[in-house]
Amino acid sequence: MSLPAADSWLLLIISLPTQSATARMRIWRALKTAGCAALRDGAYLLPGGAGHETTLADLAAECLREGGSAWLLSAVPTTSDDTDTYRALFDRREDYAGQQSAWKQASPTLATLGAAELSRLRKKLQRDYDAVRAIDFFRGEVSLAAETDWADFSSRIERVLSPDEPQETDGQIPRLDTAAYQGRTWATRRHLWVDRVASAWLIQRFIDHAARFQWLAKPADCPRKALGFDFDGASFTHVGDRVTFEVLMASFGLEEDPALLRLGVMVHALDVGGEPVPEAIGFEAVLAGARERIEGDDALLLEMGAVLDSLYTHFQRDAQSKQPKGGSK
Repeated sequence: MSLPAADSWLLLIISLPTQSATARMRIWRALKTAGCAALRDGAYLLPGGAGHETTLADLAAECLREGGSAWLLSAVPTTSDDTDTYRALFDRREDYAGQQSAWKQASPTLATLGAAELSRLRKKLQRDYDAVRAIDFFRGEVSLAAETDWADFSSRIERVLSPDEPQETDGQIPRLDTAAYQGRTWATRRHLWVDRVASAWLIQRFIDHAARFQWLAKPADCPRKALGFDFDGASFTHVGDRVTFEVLMASFGLEEDPALLRLGVMVHALDVGGEPVPEAIGFEAVLAGARERIEGDDALLLEMGAVLDSLYTHFQRDAQSKQPKGGSK
């Protein structure tokens, strides 16, 4: 997100007919969502840039359509003290404090919630947190502290959803020959979640078409001859900043496939955070719901494998549509 310039400000002055109570409430909510600071009733300030002029112009037009009046002006501070005063109007420490309090209150209850409930809770709190970040135009120590607290809270949810989640390991990822990995038994922790279900799909679909899977109550139960994945000490697990899905891709030379790369970004974001992918929220919701209603990881893999097949096809077509005309297919 591009942050606004510190010395550029926009002032919206509006007036609505007294009988337009519904329009007044709708516009007030829009001003609040945009992060405007109220200088007085009917006068609202925003930093310049970051698309704010378009936002305020749209609201001004809506006021006019409702029979009111509106003026959108540029405001320039005359002194550095004025700039500091304007900035102080956008201090979000109280907003962040409310978020942090909600995370603290929710933390003791996490272990008592099911996967679907945890997923819904995380989405709600993520939406609330994102809404504050979207209007935090001058980020500083307070926002950095909140970011750290959110990462800690998200990690607690992940630990409940995926106990025994692997830690990062150092080292190189060797290139392997798929021919030597056919008809093998692959083992990972049961109650599949994002990285494990996606990795199992990747193994079955692109690495070992005759793969057999064993779902473990705990990593120590992994048979000696099985190929473990996504737990500490497994044959395939997190390496550096790569999650298991990405490690498997690198190990078996699958990184030239743009659709798999897109899936890898999605799995990475859902497993450890990172670049957001629009499809990630939907995939996580489907997986959480499937875990609630489906008995057994074999059936869960079958269902989510179909979802991943569909996403893979979608990403393939998207990649092909972006190729220049006359380029390789």
